[in-house]
Amino acid sequence: MEMRFPEAKQPDDAMMEKGRLLFAGETEFVKGVVAMDGLPPADRVEICFAGRSNVGKSSLINALTGRKGLARASNTPGRTQEINFFTAGDIYVVDLPGYGFANAPLPVVEKWQRLLKQYLSGRQTLRRVFVLIDARHGAKAVDEEIMSLLDSSAVTFQVVMTKVDKLKGKALEDSLAKTRAALAKHPAAYPELILTSSEKGDGIKTLRAIIAGIA
Repeated sequence: MEMRFPEAKQPDDAMMEKGRLLFAGETEFVKGVVAMDGLPPADRVEICFAGRSNVGKSSLINALTGRKGLARASNTPGRTQEINFFTAGDIYVVDLPGYGFANAPLPVVEKWQRLLKQYLSGRQTLRRVFVLIDARHGAKAVDEEIMSLLDSSAVTFQVVMTKVDKLKGKALEDSLAKTRAALAKHPAAYPELILTSSEKGDGIKTLRAIIAGIA
């Protein structure tokens, strides 16, 4: 029986090169957005990264672009308080505020969550959301809330497992099985997982090539 949500196969050399070139040029911060009326013009394809606070979004964006300080990485959950837009080639790469627990006053957290939902359900140029899930924990209820929002918004999302270098053998397989079981309930889920480690570089080239294929 074929496994549902297998690990993404390594792209061919041509796509790997396309991915390398997409992120080899200048990657620039465009703006941080705190309200829908501040969004840049919807004049190009967008992909975005979503995930629980402290899942490793900023570290992953830095690894993709090869620029350590591009997206601020922090050990404090909830540090990213706005929707951050970057350009890579002719696409937007978007870093969303972490969802779930955040070290901030409740009204501020609620405002982020509201903005997040408005953006995810209302951006016509958004082609795919990469939902980051910490391999040490697998998919949690708060991840499924975002997946359900993406289902209802008809926005395709693909799960990227982060920090896979922290687990080995059965522990990693159990985490993947838990995540696959959660994904099976979500029609907007793209049917492949991407396994990454920003620290070790695992899966980064594959993710670049997948993004280049979308662009």
